[in-house]
Amino acid sequence: MQAPRSAVLLVNLGSPRAPDAAAVGEFLEEFLSDRRVVDLNPWLWDLLRKRLILPRRSPRVAKAYASVWTPEGSPLIAAGFALRDQLRAALGGEARVELGMRYGQPSLASALESLARDGVQRVRLLPLFPQFSETTSGSILEAAQSINARLARPMQLDPVRDYHADPGYIAALAASVRESVELAPVDHYVWSFHSLPVRYVERGDPYAQQSLATARLLARELQLGDEQWSLVWQSRFGPQRWLEPAADRFVPRLARTKPRVLVACPGFAADCLETLEEIGQRLRADFIAGGGAELRLLPCLNAHPRWIQALARIAE
Repeated sequence: MQAPRSAVLLVNLGSPRAPDAAAVGEFLEEFLSDRRVVDLNPWLWDLLRKRLILPRRSPRVAKAYASVWTPEGSPLIAAGFALRDQLRAALGGEARVELGMRYGQPSLASALESLARDGVQRVRLLPLFPQFSETTSGSILEAAQSINARLARPMQLDPVRDYHADPGYIAALAASVRESVELAPVDHYVWSFHSLPVRYVERGDPYAQQSLATARLLARELQLGDEQWSLVWQSRFGPQRWLEPAADRFVPRLARTKPRVLVACPGFAADCLETLEEIGQRLRADFIAGGGAELRLLPCLNAHPRWIQALARIAE
């Protein structure tokens, strides 16, 4: 059989190769040196990152990674490979499907180089970020274009910019929520998205607006009234002003009036440190300490069958 001339390349953020300070430091250096992620004065940021942030943060983050590490390794990477395999089956061999990470391994560069070597001519670049931000999908697209331009035989890149309002994606989210609440009801729904510095939004990044649109569409699909759900922002880093309300402040305050809360993370396609440790461990502990009875973390879509169907349609 002739090898497919088209491919789908799934791209996520990435993960350290191991849950130790050295590997985490290596990963954070690659991530935090991306100018689309942190756009401070390069000389000042280089000094702060190498002298202050990485030495202090790497051991602490490594401990957090160790708490969610699995026998298969990083949850994000394991989920990525499972998603790749399920999407391959859904597409039935019509296109090759591969996985690459913006930072760490398997790298975006190695995936593109392998596809080019095997004669692929067109690549559907599919970031696993439903909402577009220059810090995520924008960085992926820029890196992919740069890598592709250096190849002996550059391929046609066909990127998916975003799918924050895609009906299949919203339906998959809603199906996942329904499956959870059918087992046991909750008093309130919380949609938690990764936060972003306010100044990024003020200069035109569409991420916050698209996240709000996703949240509203999900609530509408579930037929929730405005008083039944809240949107929060998680994973702040550094002293600058971030989007509000912050999850770690807002959610514990719900504990006294909404003792059973479901938290979903629609901006994360796969479970990772930010969902499993930040929400599933730390935020849950704070919620219970505040008087709550249950904080239920809804698993990310990962390889949910409805999500595979939606991705296959987006890819096609």
